[in-house]
Parts: sequence; C-alpha cells; structure tokens
Amino acid sequence: MISSVSAALALASVSSVLAAPVQTNVSPLVSRATAPSPAFVIYTDKFVSADVLPPATQLAGYNVVALSFLTLNGALDQAGAFAALPADQRAAKKAEYAQAGINIIVSAFGETDKPTTQGADPVATANTMAQFVTANQLDGIDVDYEDLDAMNKGDGAAEAWVTSFTQTLRQTLPQGQFILTHAPLAPWLSPNQQFAAGAYLTINKNVGSMIDWYNIQFYNQGLYTDCEGLLNTSGGAFPGSSVFEIAANGVDLNKLVIGKPGTAADATNGFIDPATLGTCVDQAKAKGWSAGVMAFQFPDADAAWIKSAKGTSFQ
Repeated sequence: MISSVSAALALASVSSVLAAPVQTNVSPLVSRATAPSPAFVIYTDKFVSADVLPPATQLAGYNVVALSFLTLNGALDQAGAFAALPADQRAAKKAEYAQAGINIIVSAFGETDKPTTQGADPVATANTMAQFVTANQLDGIDVDYEDLDAMNKGDGAAEAWVTSFTQTLRQTLPQGQFILTHAPLAPWLSPNQQFAAGAYLTINKNVGSMIDWYNIQFYNQGLYTDCEGLLNTSGGAFPGSSVFEIAANGVDLNKLVIGKPGTAADATNGFIDPATLGTCVDQAKAKGWSAGVMAFQFPDADAAWIKSAKGTSFQ
C-alpha cells in the first residue's frame, strides 16, 4: 500500500480554510491559455497575503501557478481566497501574471478528497469545476486525484472515474485554449500488481491525449532521493516509476514534469535540494527529456528555487 500519500499536497487545517462557492455570474472567456512547454509549475496552498498571490516577480522562472484546492466541498485555501477577491482585484492580478508569462490555474481535490470513494458523479463534478475555471477567468485546471482507497481496490472504478471526469472537463475547456494537467503519484505510472486495473497507465491510454502534461509527485514514497533513482531506476517498493522508466511504460516523455517538494518540510520524504535537482534536470535534458519541473509549494519554492532547479538547461 502507498501509506504516505502526498502529505505535501494536503489541505491546511480546517480552522484556516477559506471556502468559496462556484461563481455563475461571470461570463467565461472563449480562450484562456496555450499549454507552455517546458512547464515550470508552482503550487500555492499556504496563506500568502490579502492579495492571495505574491508580486509576479517573486515567481520569475515559473510559467504556471496552481491555486490549491478546488474540492468537492468548494474552493478552499488559496483557490477560495482568489475566488473571493473583488472582481477588479482578481482581474488586475491575472493581468499582472499574464504580462509576466505566468498562467494561473486551479488544482482540484488534493489529499483530503476521495471523489470515487465518496460517490461523487464525475460528469457533474467536472462540469462544476470547469464552471469555476471559466467564471474566474483562469487558464485551466490541474487534477490532483488522490483517492488511494479507490485506486488500491483494483476494480477499475478509479480509472473509469478519472477518465470520465477528464473527458467532461475537455468538453468545456478545449485543448489549445485551456490547460488541463494531472498530478499523479509516480508509482501510479508503473506496472504494479497493487494497482490491478492499471492506475494512471490505464488513464493515460484512455485520455492521455487530452492531458497537457503530468505534474508527477516524485516524493512521499521513500524513493527518488537522488538523480539515479529519480531518472533511471526507482527500485524499492515501486520499481519502474522513475522518469525514463515511466516513458518506457508508454507515457510521453515530454509530458513527465518532475515534481518535488520545495523543502523537506513540504513532504514526508523525497526532497532533493534545488541545486542538486538542477544536475538531475541537466542529465535528463541530455537524454532527450524537456518536460519541466513542478514544486510544492510557494513560498518555500520561489524564483531562486526554480532558477537552481532548472540547472543549466533552461536558463
């Protein structure tokens, strides 16, 4: 069993949560964003300021920021805080980030949501969340599905749920106009009897063409702590789940964004300091990979962090 699941992507304590209802009175834009490549992604879940997001200069080097999280119970934490801003303040922040080349998306679910296990309808949930994206004039959505109970059952229900959810999102958020990413755990992209129905390998076969890239969580599994384990041979309880092994499993190499915690405190394990991560990035680039890097979370990972993590390959 994956027993230490994405502590880094957990919601803040209930007492600090901001909830915002889905807005229905804002006209959606026809087109918001073209998916950047490579992608340099930063999640924001911790409270930053009354402005929700920092000045764009503090995120120089990133091209996507993910507001966390949009849940089955509404928009919480930074996602809720952004939606709750006055419309003019929200528009000004969006314009500032667009000028800096940074897309703003929302991240769905997170560690505390169990959509399949909780019996959420994938079509209705996708339609509600797509409406949140368009109503708040965001550039897209990240799917941080972490329903381990459903995935571990191996009966195909989790894979079917995520497939239907993704297909429905794409009906409202067309490819080439809105960003749609997923944030799977790295082991879910490798063959393993624990995930009898295929986990994200099955999802990738079903709807991978609709997904712009994967913000892969290479942490919290006691693996991926050096360049060899991250890139070439994961070993441990989840063999076949390093970057180039995942590509060998049939997933597009240039959709495999390397996700890492900003500091050791942002995950249970799997942290690599950004300078060392930069050497891993250089090694991967030399072997034909160029997907990008994801960090959880601001302010622990900032402009200086991503500059180091890019190594010499993407400066």
